[in-house]
Amino acid sequence: MAVTDPTSDAPAGVASSHVVAKGIRVWPGLLLVLAFWAIVIATRVLDLTIATVFLSGMGASLLLTLALSIWWLSNRTVSFGERMFTFGVLVVGTIVAGVISDPSNGPIGLIFVGLPLALTAWIAWLLATRRVSVGTRKWGSFGVLAIVFGAFILTRVDGVDGQNQVALSWRWSPSAEDRYLAERSRATKDETATDDAAPAALVLSEGDWREFRGPNRQGEVHGVQIATDWNDAPPKVLWRQKIGPAWSSMLIIGERLFTQEQRGENEVVVCLDAATGKEIWSHEDKARFSDGQAGAGPRATPMFSDGSIYSLGATGILNCLDAATGKAKWSRNIATDSGAPLPMWGFSSSPLVTAGVVVVYAGGPNDKGLLGYHTANGEPAWNAASGPMSYSSPQLASLGGNDQVLFLSDNSLIAVDPSGGALRWKYDAPGGAWRTVQPRQIEVNGFLIGSEDLGLTRVDVKYDEKSWTPEKSYGSKAMRPAYNDFVVSDGFVYGFDESIFCCADVLSGKRRWKAGRYGHGQVLLLADQPLLVVISETGEAVLVAANSEKHEELGRFQAIVGKTWNHPVIAHGRFFVRNDEEIACYELKLLEAQ
Repeated sequence: MAVTDPTSDAPAGVASSHVVAKGIRVWPGLLLVLAFWAIVIATRVLDLTIATVFLSGMGASLLLTLALSIWWLSNRTVSFGERMFTFGVLVVGTIVAGVISDPSNGPIGLIFVGLPLALTAWIAWLLATRRVSVGTRKWGSFGVLAIVFGAFILTRVDGVDGQNQVALSWRWSPSAEDRYLAERSRATKDETATDDAAPAALVLSEGDWREFRGPNRQGEVHGVQIATDWNDAPPKVLWRQKIGPAWSSMLIIGERLFTQEQRGENEVVVCLDAATGKEIWSHEDKARFSDGQAGAGPRATPMFSDGSIYSLGATGILNCLDAATGKAKWSRNIATDSGAPLPMWGFSSSPLVTAGVVVVYAGGPNDKGLLGYHTANGEPAWNAASGPMSYSSPQLASLGGNDQVLFLSDNSLIAVDPSGGALRWKYDAPGGAWRTVQPRQIEVNGFLIGSEDLGLTRVDVKYDEKSWTPEKSYGSKAMRPAYNDFVVSDGFVYGFDESIFCCADVLSGKRRWKAGRYGHGQVLLLADQPLLVVISETGEAVLVAANSEKHEELGRFQAIVGKTWNHPVIAHGRFFVRNDEEIACYELKLLEAQ
């Protein structure tokens, strides 16, 4: 006996799946989908903070899913059976996609990509079939959701850029890392630099780049002037090759280049010939870290000191290696030593060596935020409290002839004694965003700190022979550096306000200009000219005048291809750039000293 569906026009005894139903109400669902995509587009166009884009995108996706579910389940223009059937397909499809999709997708990929696309395609189907038979519409909804969720299952997320734009590939296609490893496996021993002589100990010389962002971690190059006709005569490429994924920058000591990369299940510290790119030695640790946004690989940049390389991997492995040979001298795990959980984007602190101690940030509880280890043997030297979250690095500063280790975390800027870890002073700076940018010392006792939530803040520190007292000079939203460090030239600060380059006054924090859409890139200052060398998020090298009056672009060329978050380096007349897929060296045309 046939059951009459009260929402259909079927006469008694005729199955509702074989009749044309009255038009169902789709417009509320359509409005919800349009509102969702309007929010997504607006967050891209308005150049909002990365945190805002991320949280608004996640919130909008979850709200869309909830609102559409409520609308659909309460939509009385659709039969109860069809409502429950389609809702069940949506729930099961979401669960299955979450379980068997590629690990790179994860819950974040499902929220940002899978669900919005599935729901949008489903609403489009309902709009197109609102007057067809119940059976056609119902099974068509099943097919549409199955196709979209199936496509999501078959794809892989290859990372997300600074604007939360997702790069997708088929999950069976080789990744950039796969292609790099395959190329390495085919390589011959002749492609590796060899030297039968015993390697000489490396020593620091003038013009070397021995730590993250160079001397004092300020992103400045001194004693160099270059030709600026990059549009007509760009720097000449000396070598360019694939490299394993990592967001580490590079060190240049003489003719040696040091960096980190991921090779399959191993984190690798590698030494290359700076003139040719050929590998001289590598040190591997069994460790792999990856997240859906940044991908796989180490994040920190090594440091050179007294013939040794100090490196930190994304899972917390701290190594001291002989710079000439790569032989391990000692190793620690800062996660084990501090009890710190693995950060969302991995351990990213670049080691700092000073006063016979290597300092790293762990973010552990019980005063184990900053950790100091004796450089001689790796034994713990001291520990100090800090905020529980940061992707910044410790750096050295001098106040009144006193060396201090500065560190910016999610709740404060602190200064500690480098030899014993005792707190010298603390400036409270609580906020809701992660901190990634290096503090910058200005004048004698001033510091600039920046982040998405703080904007640009100047802190001046006074000393009265008894204590250090930090005071806020100003807070400005003229510049909101996300993970883009800034530079200072002639009383003006140059850097990124999210994805747009800008200039602000050091004394007041007021913006002078904002122009140049380079994405979430990085910048170096050639202090003697003065010039700004910007590496864009897409791998373009751009020359910009350090001109506080206006944005003046002098030239550009495509240095490498792909998402580029790594800091560039200029040393010994060469320009070094890398990202998570390739590394390159360019010869700069140098000018005679004026």
